[in-house]
Amino acid sequence: MIASRLAAWLAALLIGVAPALAWAGAQRYEPMSAAVRGALSAMVAADRTPPEPVFASLQEKVDWLATMSERLPRRWKPDYQSRIEFLKTARYEALRAGLDPQLVLALIEVESYFRRYAVSSAGARGYMQVMPFWSDVIGDGDASKLFDMRTNLRYGCSILRHYLDLEGGDLFLALGRYNGSRGRREYPDAVMKAWRRWEFRPAVPAIAPARPPS
Repeated sequence: MIASRLAAWLAALLIGVAPALAWAGAQRYEPMSAAVRGALSAMVAADRTPPEPVFASLQEKVDWLATMSERLPRRWKPDYQSRIEFLKTARYEALRAGLDPQLVLALIEVESYFRRYAVSSAGARGYMQVMPFWSDVIGDGDASKLFDMRTNLRYGCSILRHYLDLEGGDLFLALGRYNGSRGRREYPDAVMKAWRRWEFRPAVPAIAPARPPS
């Protein structure tokens, strides 16, 4: 009981200090058809499957997790296990939405700097700074779930995928929509710059030298 109260107090404290730190901007509600709403609702529906992302090989998995773990800010992800859990979930949800995992990590860096309880001045919540209205539009109406890691990442990735589809694949405009600043350069440029920092190139396997015929 005491532990749960302490956790709640810490969450409230983090929420309270976060608005000054989170990126100022937010998604805006736009009317959508029942079909689009239904598709988005299906994308964010609860999924109890463990988030095991796909990798081309075991070596790529080891290299990617190790590389990305080193790049995460230790202040917000101090222990190795929490970093790995976060990275596996972020990659899983990104690929599930047809997004590049490094792009999603770049967006999170710009939006919240990997703070689970970040809240912007506009009220956007969590890692991917999801606006609470999305819980009513495509979720179960419980905006408090946006502070849950997997829920927040799933909403954020689904929303970015939705905006990409709306913009015909134009990432610049989709990022602008995500931030509520469509047509302006500041936010897309910031995410693109961060994306370059998160670039990952799988190690090329060594090729054994050819042997002369016996």
